[in-house]
Amino acid sequence: MSQYVTFTLGPNLYGVDVTRVQEVLRSHTRTRVPLAPATVAGLVNLRGQVVLTVDLRTRLEMGGRADGQEPMMVVVQVDGEPVSLLVDEIGEVVEVGPSSFEAPPDTLTGPMRQVILGAHKLENRLLLVLDVDQAAEAAA
Repeated sequence: MSQYVTFTLGPNLYGVDVTRVQEVLRSHTRTRVPLAPATVAGLVNLRGQVVLTVDLRTRLEMGGRADGQEPMMVVVQVDGEPVSLLVDEIGEVVEVGPSSFEAPPDTLTGPMRQVILGAHKLENRLLLVLDVDQAAEAAA
């Protein structure tokens, strides 16, 4: 069995392996990084530690958030360092078995195909499993 911390971006449900997640938080004030790629939303200070923030909407070429919609942060570990991923909304932790896992859907294209490891068929929707390393790599 695998456990995933879930979140949404637009209409889609995504999951990150629970062992990679450090914490989930409301969005913090970000400091812009001059000359950084558009996917870098800035740097945040988490209890004295400076953490890079990646906007997954920009990374996946999904367009901006609705006016007034404040993103949430999923802080994950990448190469032993925390990286904050901006998402629309945090979900819950779900546990799924290997029998529901399939290859990424053929309908995924562009940057989305690069960051999805596969999908789990849940009772009423699809859980897209995010490759945290690939998602954060865009900020490098």
